[in-house]
Amino acid sequence: MNEEHEEHSEQRAAPRNEPEALPSKDAPDPPAEARTHPAAEPETEPEPETEPKPETEPKPAAEPNPNSKPEPQGTSEPEAPQDAPETAADPQAPATTPPGQVHHNNVNQYFYGELNASGAQFGLGTAGSDNARRRAVGRLDAGEADAILAPYVKPACFERAALALEQDGVVVLVGPAGTGKRSGAVALVDALADGSEYVVLSPGRSLDDLASGKVAFEKGVGYLLLDRMGEDSSQTADFDWRRVRDTVREHDAHLVVTTVRSGDGGAVESVEHVPWQLPDLAAVLRVRLVRAGCARDTVERAVSLMPGGCRIAEVAAAAERISRGAAPDEVWQDYGSSAAQPVRDWFAGDRTPQEWAEVTTLAFVNGAGYRDFETCQERLEEWVAPAFPQPVTPEEQAAAARRAVDRRQSLSRNELVAVEERKNGALTRTALVFPHPQYRQWALQELWAGRSTPYWNGVRDWLTELVAAQPGLGLQLSVAQGLALLTRPAFDEVADNYLHPWAGGAAGPAGQSTATLVLQCMCLDESLAATALGVARGWARSYDPALRSSAAAAFSGALGVRFPTDAVTILLRLIRSGGRSVDAAFALAGLVAVLAECGQDTGAVFRPLAYRLRAQRETLTGRHKDNVLRAALTVLRARDARTGRLVCASLMERDERQTATIGELWAGVLDNLPRRGRALAALNATLRELPAVTERPERVAGRFGRSLGAALPPDDGPPLAAALRQVAARADEAVTGLVETFLTAVLSTED
Repeated sequence: MNEEHEEHSEQRAAPRNEPEALPSKDAPDPPAEARTHPAAEPETEPEPETEPKPETEPKPAAEPNPNSKPEPQGTSEPEAPQDAPETAADPQAPATTPPGQVHHNNVNQYFYGELNASGAQFGLGTAGSDNARRRAVGRLDAGEADAILAPYVKPACFERAALALEQDGVVVLVGPAGTGKRSGAVALVDALADGSEYVVLSPGRSLDDLASGKVAFEKGVGYLLLDRMGEDSSQTADFDWRRVRDTVREHDAHLVVTTVRSGDGGAVESVEHVPWQLPDLAAVLRVRLVRAGCARDTVERAVSLMPGGCRIAEVAAAAERISRGAAPDEVWQDYGSSAAQPVRDWFAGDRTPQEWAEVTTLAFVNGAGYRDFETCQERLEEWVAPAFPQPVTPEEQAAAARRAVDRRQSLSRNELVAVEERKNGALTRTALVFPHPQYRQWALQELWAGRSTPYWNGVRDWLTELVAAQPGLGLQLSVAQGLALLTRPAFDEVADNYLHPWAGGAAGPAGQSTATLVLQCMCLDESLAATALGVARGWARSYDPALRSSAAAAFSGALGVRFPTDAVTILLRLIRSGGRSVDAAFALAGLVAVLAECGQDTGAVFRPLAYRLRAQRETLTGRHKDNVLRAALTVLRARDARTGRLVCASLMERDERQTATIGELWAGVLDNLPRRGRALAALNATLRELPAVTERPERVAGRFGRSLGAALPPDDGPPLAAALRQVAARADEAVTGLVETFLTAVLSTED
C-alpha cells in the first residue's frame, strides 16, 4: 500500500502547515506517567551518556516454573533533578542501547522473528505475516487494487449497495467478519468513483471527523473506512450520518464504510446500511483457479470437495495452494468445517477433567516440551478443580490418582495432541502441538462454548499466575496467540479478564508485554486489527499511567505498522502530556526501527516530529519543548534490533527521500544549546557508522550535510562545525575525512 496518501487524505483538514492530525479532544491530559519498562532511565534525560551500541540477537529466556511467585513490581524511580547538567559523551566510550528501546526491540524482534520462522500461521487461520508488515491505511496502490478486483465475484446484495452509493455518495456494508466486506468496498468505489484512486481511512475515524473537515475528501477519489469502531452516540447517529453524507457529496467523492454493527444503536435513515452477504463461494473458487491456469478437472474436483463454513479468505488461500499443485482433498482438510469437525467430534465425547485441562493447556502453551507442558497442566488442574465434581467414592478417587500418574500416556492417547520434533542446530527437541494449526482456534471456540464461568475463572487465574512469573518471550507469545484467537468467540472475556488488567500491571511487567503481544497477534488477522487499535486507543486515553505505558509499547510494534498515523499521533500526545514521557519516546524510536525493518514509510514518524520541532523553535523553554526534544534525539538514535545499526544512518542510504527530514530533525535538536553536547556525540556516531551501511559514505555524508545545513538557523553552521570537530578529534583518519566532507556540505549552505 502506498504510504504517501494517508496524510494527504486524513490530515489535510488541519492547518495547512501541519502535516499530522491533531490529538483527539476526548483524551484529557492525565497525571504523570509511571515508568513500567525495566530499567527505564530518569525522566530528566531518557538517553544514556554514551552512544548506543549495536544490540545482539536476543535469546528466548528460559521458562521458569509457573508455580514460582512473581517478584514485586516497582512503580517508578526517583526523578532526577530538573537542572541536571548534560555533557557530551565520549565518542570512544563503550556504548549501550537505551533500556527502554531494548525493551521494545526485544519484544518486537521476537514477534517478527517467530513470524518468519513459523511460516506466518500462528494458528490464526489464513492470517499472513504480510498483514503485520504493511500498513492498513493510506492509498491503495494499483497492484493491490487489481489483486482484489481481478478475481472478484459480486454477491446478490452488490447492486443494492451500488445504487445507494451512487445516490448518496456514502453506503455502509454491515456483516460479520469473513463475508467479503473489504473486497466489496473496493469493488464498489471502483464501479462508481471517477478515478482509480482509492484511500483507506483509519477505523478510528469518528463520524464527526468525517463530517467536520478533518478528512479532506477530494473530487473523484474513492474512500474506504474498513471495520469502523462505532464509538459515536446512538442518539445523534442519523444526524451525524447525514452530515457525513452531505460533506462527501459536497466534495463529489465516494465513501464506503464497513462494520459489524448496524446503525450505531439507533435508527439511521440518511445513509443506507446494506446487510452484506457472501458471494457464491464455488464461483469465487472457480474464478481464482481458472485465472491461475488450473486444469478443468482440477477446478471441478476442488469445487466438489469444498467443505461448508468457509470464509472468503479461506477459499482464496485454498485456491492459491491448489494452483501451486497441492491436492484439493488434502488442502480442504485445513479449512471450513473440515478443519473444525475433528475438534468438534473430540469435544462431543465424554471427557475427564484431565482431558479438558490437556486441551486448554495446549491452546495457550503451544510448542512446549513434555516437562514444561505437564507442569503447566498440573497447575491448571488445581485452578479449575472447583468447576468439576469432586471424586467421592474410593473408586473415583483411585481413578483420579491413576490419571495423575499416567499424565504422559494420557497425552499420547489424546487425538488433539501431537508430538513434533523440532530441529535446533544439531539438537532435536520435542514439542507438543495440535495436529493442524487450525485446530487451535476451533478448540478454543469449543472450550468457550462448553465450559462455564467457574472453569474460565480458573483459566484466568492460571494464566495470570503463569505470566506474572516472568516466563520467557516464547511462552508469553504462545499465551498471546491463544488469547488473540479467543477474542473471536469471546472478546469481552479477553478484554475484561486479561488485556485490561495485565496492561494495567496486574501481572507485572511480563503481563504488560503479553497484553501488547496479544494486540500484535490480532494484527495478523484483517478482521481483528481494528479491534486491537480500539483497545490500544482506550489504554492511551486512560488516567492510569501503566495503561498508557502499555499503549505506548503496543504502538511500537505491529499495531504501529498497521496504523502508523494513529500510532504517531497518540505517541506524540503522550510525549507532550508531561510527566514520564520516556515510554512513549522509546516507543516512537522502536516504531521507527520496525517501520524500517518492514520496508514501510519511516517518514510517518519523522515528518510530524519535525513539524513539532519547527513549531516550538521560538519557545524558549517549557515541559512540552523538553519532552519533544528528548523524543527527537531518542528517535535519531534508534537502532535496528536485528543488525544493531543506527536506523537513520541506514535510511539515508536506502531511502534518499528521508535525508531532508532527518536533517531537519538533527537541526532542531542541535539548535537547543542545553542538549547540543549530547546531540553532537550522537551525530558523530551516525557519521562513524556510514561506512558500515553504505559503499558510498562520502556521497551520503555530503547529502546529509546539505540537508542539515539548509535546516539550521542562519550563522549556526560555523559554531556547529567547530564543536563537531572537537567531538570527532579522537576518531581515526578515515572517519575524520568523512566528518570534514559532512561539514563542508553543511557550510556550503551558508552562502
